Amino acid sequence: MPLSDMLEKLYARRRFGIRPGVDRIRLLLDRLGNPERTFKSIHVVGTNGKGSTSAFLSSILTAAGHRTALFTSPHLINFNERFRINDHEVDEERLTHMLEKVLSNTPAEATFFEIVTALGAFAFAEQGVEVAVMEAGMGGRSDATAALPGIMTIVTPISLDHCDYLGTTEEKIAEEKAGIIEQGSLAILGHQTPAVLNFLYSHCRHMASRCMFAGKDFSAAWESDGTLTYRGLNVHLPSLTPGISGRYQADNAALALAAAELLETAGVVTGNHALRQGLAAAHWPGRMELVPGNPPLLLDGAHNPAGAAALATSLADYRYNRLLLVIGIMADKDRHSILAPLISLAFTCYCVTPTIERALDGTVLAAELMLDGVTAIGFSSVAEGITAARKEAGPGDLIVVCGSLFTVGEAKSWLQGIQFVGVRG
Repeated sequence: MPLSDMLEKLYARRRFGIRPGVDRIRLLLDRLGNPERTFKSIHVVGTNGKGSTSAFLSSILTAAGHRTALFTSPHLINFNERFRINDHEVDEERLTHMLEKVLSNTPAEATFFEIVTALGAFAFAEQGVEVAVMEAGMGGRSDATAALPGIMTIVTPISLDHCDYLGTTEEKIAEEKAGIIEQGSLAILGHQTPAVLNFLYSHCRHMASRCMFAGKDFSAAWESDGTLTYRGLNVHLPSLTPGISGRYQADNAALALAAAELLETAGVVTGNHALRQGLAAAHWPGRMELVPGNPPLLLDGAHNPAGAAALATSLADYRYNRLLLVIGIMADKDRHSILAPLISLAFTCYCVTPTIERALDGTVLAAELMLDGVTAIGFSSVAEGITAARKEAGPGDLIVVCGSLFTVGEAKSWLQGIQFVGVRG
């Protein structure tokens, strides 16, 4: 049976929606022989920067010679993107057979993301992975990835997002995210608000977890020549060239470098050469991804206020005459806060409707912006918005596609002539 047929069965599981808890996935992992016990897992939780931080760390561990897996979500174009081993997607034929076995052992009400997480653990065990970098879905304690025992947790900056599931304050969200930290494990904490940082510090002490703080124990800063300098736990590395673009990547790179340093205390050795080489080799599609052309397109999955603010800051590094903003947002997001840092930079906003059930109608978004005096046009698809922006663009203009990873994924699919299937989770 081809992978496409197996995926139809898997995607049907979306009818169960999001159900916090780990009982169902633990039962599934037990039926599969507990593959998660055959490798070391590193959890990456937070609100922003999870994917980039995970990609940096995976690349560093690979450069150090470890057989390293990277588990991420959602995928932009191909389902296989979620499962990478030493920067290569798991073979489609092999993944098909493994998915068939996972589905045949799946409890009746297991959710889509629980099955995908179990599939990742099963695939990584089958492929002899030593260490897996596991990006959480959106939670922590109740996230499916919490079913995998972790030797370390990286907590990227926490802000308000997915409030219906995680809580309506940053402190409540931090409590959920931090719940994945295991007794006696290691923790790397990114920049946080004072209240969140205090909570995380207290929680780590309660869990007897050795923790390191961004800005206190390690840091990274850009130099005038465009290189990055890292001041770490035990090393000082100047003239670094991260493979993932964006000013905000300094903090994500620092988290990954500090994690790699601290992992040596758990027997996962890297070394300075791997730190430097892995950081340079890292890549993360859909995050400050520049598509050359006339005009060029910049793709960034900024989908919440903090992500949009980071994108706006990074745009200062680009030279352009006019900024044409192609933006598609999910209806359950705080669109006003997402748009605030960006619309003042835009000459025209091309509001698009991504092909996913949660999408906000582009014409509705455009109408709201026009009431605020913003030049905006609504479109029924991402392709129509990009096409219109290209027609409008003149020499030296820049088109930015953002607002959601689904918007970016659909843009990439259209640019490559591939059918887009947007899947939450």
